[in-house]
Amino acid sequence: MYILKGEHSFDSAHFLAGYQGKCSNIHGHRWRVIAEICGGELKQEGQLRGMVVDFGDIKKDIKKMVDDHDHALIIEKGTMKEMTLNCLREEGFYIIEVDFRPTAEEFSRYFYEILEGKGYSVKRVTVYETPTNSATYEK
Repeated sequence: MYILKGEHSFDSAHFLAGYQGKCSNIHGHRWRVIAEICGGELKQEGQLRGMVVDFGDIKKDIKKMVDDHDHALIIEKGTMKEMTLNCLREEGFYIIEVDFRPTAEEFSRYFYEILEGKGYSVKRVTVYETPTNSATYEK
């Protein structure tokens, strides 16, 4: 089994609705996303001979995925008053609403599923919330 790793980082803000502690306040992170792509066979011919997939493709797809979340306020749907959301949007803030609580654990599954949907054979995705705290998702 071959395992290829690609990574990229992004900065965003979030908060944890219903959390009893300081993470219930809006705060930011430099999220680091590491995706592991696996394959049992190498390509036998053509430009990709000797490769599982092209690192350039992995790099491009991970970068696009995380850049879409860069410098955003990422919130769980239904956890902020609509009037507050509208005011923030009117001020031009970039807000992403997701169907999950924006934790490192949930982001690892979310990014896994995005890459899987692009046709990659994903082994696992690890998301670092801080330089020393991470969550990993694998099926």
